[in-house]
Amino acid sequence: MNIKAINIISVIIPLTILILFQIKLPGNFSYLPHIYAPINGIVAILLISAIIAVKKGNVFIHKTMIKTSIALSIIFLIMYILYHGTTTETKFPEQGLIKYFYYFILSTHILLSVLAIPLVLRAYFYASTGNFKQHKKIAKYAFPIWLYVAITGVIVYIIISPYYPN
Repeated sequence: MNIKAINIISVIIPLTILILFQIKLPGNFSYLPHIYAPINGIVAILLISAIIAVKKGNVFIHKTMIKTSIALSIIFLIMYILYHGTTTETKFPEQGLIKYFYYFILSTHILLSVLAIPLVLRAYFYASTGNFKQHKKIAKYAFPIWLYVAITGVIVYIIISPYYPN
């Protein structure tokens, strides 16, 4: 993978999701949020653990946890695309402060998830090519954004899950 491929992937993923929100494919994957939301939680734990490991000088553990986080994020993304490509959107029915809180968390989660894709892929690319100066430069932005996206993914799920159709 190179920077050009990262740029292409970083555009294709959000566009694919946008298109699938507009059209619905056949299939029933309505159960997937119950699987992919916990994956976000696991990713958050792994990311925190990866940072602790690298700060303690354990690069092998750091790399293993980051690779696992990326693999789980890819699995999450596949399930997310399957779900949103086949399932009608669940509307949040509540009113008042909780509604504003939910939509704030949801909108920042979505916007930052789009930003996280190129940052995470670039950080990984630079680390895998041995350019640790660039890796550290990008990772200091990629890490908190990726962590925020993972944590808010779980929060969004907890708030909206009671309203999923049975």
